[in-house]
Amino acid sequence: MKKNLVIWDFDGVIADSEKVWIKNRQESLNIKFNLNWDFKTANKYLGGMSDKTKKQVLDNMGYHTDDDFWNEQIKLDMTTMRQHGLDITPYIEELIKKLPKQCIATGGVLTKTKVKLEVIGFWNKYFNENNVFTADMVKNGKPEPDLFLLAANKMGENINDCIIIEDSIAGITAAKRAGIDVIAFLGCKMYQNDEYIERVKKIDPNYICFNMKEVENILFL
Repeated sequence: MKKNLVIWDFDGVIADSEKVWIKNRQESLNIKFNLNWDFKTANKYLGGMSDKTKKQVLDNMGYHTDDDFWNEQIKLDMTTMRQHGLDITPYIEELIKKLPKQCIATGGVLTKTKVKLEVIGFWNKYFNENNVFTADMVKNGKPEPDLFLLAANKMGENINDCIIIEDSIAGITAAKRAGIDVIAFLGCKMYQNDEYIERVKKIDPNYICFNMKEVENILFL
């Protein structure tokens, strides 16, 4: 493999879960603020961000939320996961098995991320407290580079020896700001439209892939 460390995002990369969180935020915000956001609008403003960053974005838009609101969102997400499960990305487990060194750097909080990984059967099988890094561990979430820089440091790797696999505008931007090579993974249906692909291209990721076989080809060139 040409990089020592693969840094995975979770939502929209390891599992097709980003749509779940966006739908939950869309419905909750519509109720709280009497909005009329559709899924596309919610994703435009909030997609790929930690809840911490979502709160900042909403504050800037004049929609102020408190800790109780976000604690309820985590509970809602937990219930959704446990009731309906999560769809893992095709071929992701086969690829994970082949990687010598990897970690997760996700915009979620650790408690929620652990449940995500338990739901799909990956906790303690491929990932644990030693190689999972979450937004509550850093001051600034994505699109700032803090989380990726933390992950590289904790895993003992120089940024030049890492590669990030991300799906969101915020995540790809964070990777670029960190100075780490990034694969934009657009395997989820919600990203497979010309408008989103053009937005990704403008950020200039190192690679764009639409399935994990393509990701594997890049990792093992």
